[in-house]
Amino acid sequence: MNCEVCQLKELVLEPLEIREVLRCVLHTIVFHRALGLVRPKDVDCELFEITYVHCGDADLDKKIEEKIDQFMIWVEKHPNRKCQVSLSFYEVKNKQPTWFSNRIERLYWEQWHINLHVVTPKTHGKSHHSKVPVNSEEDVLKESSSRRAALEDSLREVLFHIIKFVNDKKDHIPPIPNNEVISFPYEISIPR
Repeated sequence: MNCEVCQLKELVLEPLEIREVLRCVLHTIVFHRALGLVRPKDVDCELFEITYVHCGDADLDKKIEEKIDQFMIWVEKHPNRKCQVSLSFYEVKNKQPTWFSNRIERLYWEQWHINLHVVTPKTHGKSHHSKVPVNSEEDVLKESSSRRAALEDSLREVLFHIIKFVNDKKDHIPPIPNNEVISFPYEISIPR
């Protein structure tokens, strides 16, 4: 089986923005690959002028939030890093049993790589090496505002890339095994 891989554009963001960005991207991907019965729900981002749709499934929401929480803990321990969160869809097949085991194999058919560069927000104040102010509060706010606008534009690009990918790449999707909201097993991988 052919596994399609989608590398999404790197998003430069601060820790405060991670949760909102990952919710938006992960829910958008899962919604477009949820081949069962869904109850679409529009969600307005709190930090950006962006609305996305998610499946309206409590179990899915819980799993995504748990992974985001785990990722936030990782970011606290590894500040100012480039990293990747991956979402993979697969189907489960029983492999030929051997004498000692009944093996199950995961056949991945699609992988999404969400590339993030987490940066520490700049602060104003004085450098500990000199008495000269590093950045005025006004400069910091302007820079933060312009960086957030750039992130919003990049996030829009990523969402359009997701939509284009799911519309263009359909031939690799295996037959739907059931009528659940999320028809195929999936996993969300975070850095370790």
